[in-house]
Amino acid sequence: MPVGKILIIVGAVLIIIGAAINYSDRIPFIGKLPGDFVIEQGKTKIFIPIATSILLSILLSLILYFINRFKN
Repeated sequence: MPVGKILIIVGAVLIIIGAAINYSDRIPFIGKLPGDFVIEQGKTKIFIPIATSILLSILLSLILYFINRFKN
């Protein structure tokens, strides 16, 4: 794969990740699913998004599967 295509793909992925981070407060279910744990003790807050990570992993796997299937 030529370097130019790789840079375009990496740039597009970074734009999508940046938009997701920037607008994540507007997505209602991110971080609030059953299975996402928040541990607070004093001033320390630990967030463990297990269910959100599983959901995003499944969605990303499906997207990549369909991209690969239609590419071939």
